[in-house]
Amino acid sequence: MKKLIRLISTLSLAASLMFTQVALADSEYSDTIAKFKQASDTHRFFDNAYGYAIFPTVGKGGLGIGAAYGKGQVFRNQSYTGDTSLTQISLGFQIGGQAYSEIIFFKNAKAYEEFTSGSFEFGAQASAVAINIGANAQAGTTGNSSGAGGKAAKAAYINGMAVYTMAKGGLMFEAALAGQSFTFKEK
Repeated sequence: MKKLIRLISTLSLAASLMFTQVALADSEYSDTIAKFKQASDTHRFFDNAYGYAIFPTVGKGGLGIGAAYGKGQVFRNQSYTGDTSLTQISLGFQIGGQAYSEIIFFKNAKAYEEFTSGSFEFGAQASAVAINIGANAQAGTTGNSSGAGGKAAKAAYINGMAVYTMAKGGLMFEAALAGQSFTFKEK
């Protein structure tokens, strides 16, 4: 049984890494930021946030046990301050793979400092709002719940952070418990 779990874990991680590029060009960061700025819901966060972390591509894959990985950059007052990485391990019903972009807004210096302390992990209350650029429908994800049209989910700061994601490709079915953890390295 342990060998099967190790094999599934290894395959899940390999599937997630297939979606992630090793080196990301600066233009990929600026293009991803521009896409997030197209969504009307993010305007207030870009206008008022103390800073943010941007992940142009997060690759995620799973078969019972899942994994996700992405590299990103952190900004404070629109200035690049360092590099970050995202890892996620999940357990539950899941199959497939996908790639998405993610942005985390920091409401104030306290939230920014907590995230950039070197090692940070979202708690169980963390949630993200999925943005579908080019359509008015959005889905809020705190598991598998969603809304569309006038009842679309809106991100709010939870413990000083607000998270948005944007699908890039792939297909994944899941009902899993997962927690994202982050590392930070100052430039």
